[in-house]
Amino acid sequence: MEGLAILRLLWTAATLGAAAAEAHPPPVTNFSISVKNLCTICWEWSPPEGINATCKLWYASHLGEDKVISLNNFRTEEVALNERVCLHVRSQCSVGSTNPSDAVEMCTVPPEGDPESAVTRLQCIWYNLSQMNCTWLPGKKAPPDTNYTLYYWYSTLEKSLQCTNYYLEGQLIGCSFELLKGNVSGSEKIQIMVADTAGAIRPSYNITLLNSVKPDHPVITALSFQNDSLYVEWESPENFESNCLVYQVEVNDSKPKKHKVEESKNKCHISQTPQELPRNSKHKNCLVIEHVNREALYTVRVRAKASKYCFEDDNLWSAWSPEKTIGQKSDSTFYTVTLLSIPVAISISTLLLLLYLKRLKIIIFPPIPDPGKIFKEMFGDQNDDTLHWKKYDIYEKQIKEETDSVVLVENLKKTSQQSE
Repeated sequence: MEGLAILRLLWTAATLGAAAAEAHPPPVTNFSISVKNLCTICWEWSPPEGINATCKLWYASHLGEDKVISLNNFRTEEVALNERVCLHVRSQCSVGSTNPSDAVEMCTVPPEGDPESAVTRLQCIWYNLSQMNCTWLPGKKAPPDTNYTLYYWYSTLEKSLQCTNYYLEGQLIGCSFELLKGNVSGSEKIQIMVADTAGAIRPSYNITLLNSVKPDHPVITALSFQNDSLYVEWESPENFESNCLVYQVEVNDSKPKKHKVEESKNKCHISQTPQELPRNSKHKNCLVIEHVNREALYTVRVRAKASKYCFEDDNLWSAWSPEKTIGQKSDSTFYTVTLLSIPVAISISTLLLLLYLKRLKIIIFPPIPDPGKIFKEMFGDQNDDTLHWKKYDIYEKQIKEETDSVVLVENLKKTSQQSE
């Protein structure tokens, strides 16, 4: 009986202890917030006052849907400060407590300025694992003469730095800064802020993960025929591991017109040993295209993108490599002359045919003579000329005779008078 009583006492004590542990604790105190670097937010708080000694304090903090339960009385996050950011903290006496304290909220102050004056489409791409290229569009209500300034920070920097290499890319404004692979880790986050020197626009923030990677274009080093196959060899861009790139090879041939795109991950077998290779030797890659026509002219180019095994696949292909050609170029002079001579021959043939048809028409359907025209030619012109001559002759004769007759008459009169 005494043993049973002791067990009951122990069970009661355990129950009371559990009840005390699960009691509703007071909320945290001295909640504060600070911002470091560009986008690093630090929340800190003090334990609640009057907490039961049997309560082992845990803190549940909510940042949106992201919940963290920890023994630490602080929380640090990298968040783009384009909007108001709030953290809710509750104290509780166990990890899985169902009776936490009331929530305490602490929020950041949103950036000042008109939201429509802030830049848009702020995006950063890690180019060839050597430099970060960030581009953006001006805001709708940004002054046209705005002088933009880009600041960046990552973990190995003591303070944020200002980008100095600005450029234009169509309507986009951009700035690039050096970011070598050896200076950052694969999980690094780059904090970006774009503002202006006069404070006329609203600052814009961005947290860039090192997963948007765009390599430099490969370089074709060998192009040759091997039996009935085409062998293509190229060098990888610098700074990439051998298995961190995927390649695309484009082949255009001239007989007949074709377009081939092949993807290659295979490495070529280099005849030299590693000791014989120079230290700065790049990785060799190759692709063999079978059943090619040696009499055709082949144009080859290659591009690359980061492999999903090393980076997230953003489908950011590099630019195409400079083209290389191999094979025989067909003589286009014969085809050019042929194309030009065909329309000339057709034109001449058409003209000759029209002349022949006109002559043939005259032979088959000769013109019928006009009798009136014949008689007119025979008699009409002659009669006209005769009448004209006769009229002229009579007229002249009449004038002559009248003049002569008058003279004769006068002479006769004078002669008669004198004789008398």
